[in-house]
Amino acid sequence: MKIILLKEVKNLGKEGDVVEVKEGYARNYLVPNKLAIEATPGNLSQVESLRKKRALREMRELEATQFLQSKIQGMVLEFVKKAGATGKLYGSLTTKEIAEAISRNLGSEFDKKYIELPEPIKEIGKHEVKINFGRDIYGTVTVQILPEEAPEREEVKGS
Repeated sequence: MKIILLKEVKNLGKEGDVVEVKEGYARNYLVPNKLAIEATPGNLSQVESLRKKRALREMRELEATQFLQSKIQGMVLEFVKKAGATGKLYGSLTTKEIAEAISRNLGSEFDKKYIELPEPIKEIGKHEVKINFGRDIYGTVTVQILPEEAPEREEVKGS
């Protein structure tokens, strides 16, 4: 049975695609859940408008992603962490902490799933962190980790 997808369906196609599926799948799942309609001659005339709508939405998403990438590119984030004498951190800096710092700088929510960090950062210093926005759009932020100053100990003198 030929159907027209109204929304993207994983492993099947995107909005506006005309695909061939088994009749039971279309009748029992896709059509009742408003994911697709039957590909009648009248409905096929709507395919072009669905494709234009999808292209427009994808273009807006791409522009929004590029704008976000331009705001984040070259951002420098500073963190103060406890560290040992050798420069090793007591703990580590994770993608969650980096995402929270980016969110604070942007003034809007930033998801940690975009941050590509093979393993948490465990040393003091400058680190380049790659941001993958998808659609082959990448950015980098510089993470500067500074050692937390140990509080000066006051010696208590006995009387």
